[in-house]
Amino acid sequence: MSNTLKVAIVGSGNIGTDLMIKVMRNSKHLQMLAMVGIDPNSDGLARAKRLGVATTHEGVEGLIRMQEFKDIDLVFDATSATAHIKNHDLLRTAKPAIRHVDLTPAAIGPYCVPVVNGADYIDTLNVNMVTCGGQATIPIVAAVSRVAKVHYAEIVASIASKSAGPGTRANIDEFTETTSKAIEVVGGAAKGRAIIILNPAEPPLLMRDTVYVLSEMADQKGVETSILKMVADVQAYVPGYRLKQRVQFDVIPEDAPLNIPGHGRFSGLKTSVFLEVEGAAHYLPAYAGNLDIMTSAAMATAERMAEAIIKTR
Repeated sequence: MSNTLKVAIVGSGNIGTDLMIKVMRNSKHLQMLAMVGIDPNSDGLARAKRLGVATTHEGVEGLIRMQEFKDIDLVFDATSATAHIKNHDLLRTAKPAIRHVDLTPAAIGPYCVPVVNGADYIDTLNVNMVTCGGQATIPIVAAVSRVAKVHYAEIVASIASKSAGPGTRANIDEFTETTSKAIEVVGGAAKGRAIIILNPAEPPLLMRDTVYVLSEMADQKGVETSILKMVADVQAYVPGYRLKQRVQFDVIPEDAPLNIPGHGRFSGLKTSVFLEVEGAAHYLPAYAGNLDIMTSAAMATAERMAEAIIKTR
């Protein structure tokens, strides 16, 4: 009886390499079997070889041809939204029961934010990790939703330009669309909006996220308590996740309402939350909290799946 789930990572760039190191250093129930890329000279593939992990630079087609493929239970996809669609189809044809944890904005499977709805998708074959901005901010929207009906939520994710690789830059449109939709579907907002900023400052700054939530009137202490509890829950798998300052509240009166695009006039409670995400620096610099929160959330999701599967073996 095996007490591990054997995994492959598709994508040997920054996210895939950081995830590999996390799995090998910190995972209780995941075992690295293969690293997949398309550039034979990538640092990720070279590092995997040095660590004794089987590699291929021939993409998913190469992975399917590998001897190790028959033992793989789960694949992390750290490529791009377009590539994931193709990868998903190839892997599903080759091994119908294989699991996918999708770190791209492709959203073939349901949106998954571990602290909000991770328990709902333990048995799902493909889950989507939304985006870095989504992983950082949707828990806050959900925390407010636990206390009051949320009419509108807007997030602004600011990340260091140096932490945005080719995949991130290619997926900017998908980032805003996927994050906005997940704010509604997972966060519970009637209307969601997402903005991403690539900050070119030198030295590079840590990831910062601003969350504005417009809800019905509610007890401010209750909202703040819910948010603080949610922050602590995220910190369990992303230690560098924290509030930058206290939660801010503004009461929007009926005689001076806000006009919200796509929603109309609003009066009620405005909650403003300012976050900072510092990376664990396993492979990437500490300022790349945007990448760290994605790999940490993906691993937390796969760990939960593995625990459930191992119990049935």
